[in-house]
Amino acid sequence: MHRWDLTPSEAVALQKELRGQLVLRPPPDFAPRLVAGADVSMDKGSDVAYAGLVVIDVATMDTVDQATVVAPLTFPYVSGLLSFREIPPVTAAWERLRTRPDVVIFDGAGYAHPRRFGLACHAGLLLGVPTVGCAKTILVGTHGPLGTERGAMAPLVHRGETVGMAVRLRDAVTPVYVSAGHLMDLETALRVVLSMATGFREPETTRRAHRLVNAERKRAGSAG
Repeated sequence: MHRWDLTPSEAVALQKELRGQLVLRPPPDFAPRLVAGADVSMDKGSDVAYAGLVVIDVATMDTVDQATVVAPLTFPYVSGLLSFREIPPVTAAWERLRTRPDVVIFDGAGYAHPRRFGLACHAGLLLGVPTVGCAKTILVGTHGPLGTERGAMAPLVHRGETVGMAVRLRDAVTPVYVSAGHLMDLETALRVVLSMATGFREPETTRRAHRLVNAERKRAGSAG
């Protein structure tokens, strides 16, 4: 799709260029049966990433496939440019999946991004799959109060535009921040995330992917 050995300023320019290729609507008759979660883990100060994906059957909540990869990190941590750091190892893990999901939830921003091109947008465009951003923290925007009950929502607004939604997936816990990625709109992204809500703060896709990559990181540490 493009080279990855960019400077931060080149990466910003590329985000602005690629933003025009986003499709902010889901495919026709979109009814995902297999939902994946992607995550990347690393030791503090390390230049090695442990990336993984877990594919879950919506009907049974069974894990039907998973894949991990250990790969070097080649881009520094820069706020707003997380995709340039994490997509290469995630892509390598994606290539190891035997079962292709209908949609992928990323632990990071999608449209709720300063340039409207966060991790989920970039990855979806690269992989050609519908994607959703489900972040634990706000990158841009603010929201008003939302109820304490599971399913409570409040629009996340940045520069006068609704870029995402604060959503509480469990009673009285901190919300997550959902936004569209690629081949996605906000309404459908919310439905996808809520379909993976199993009584925890984060969707089950993120929880399982997080456990998977952390286990791989610990295994590698023990072997080393």
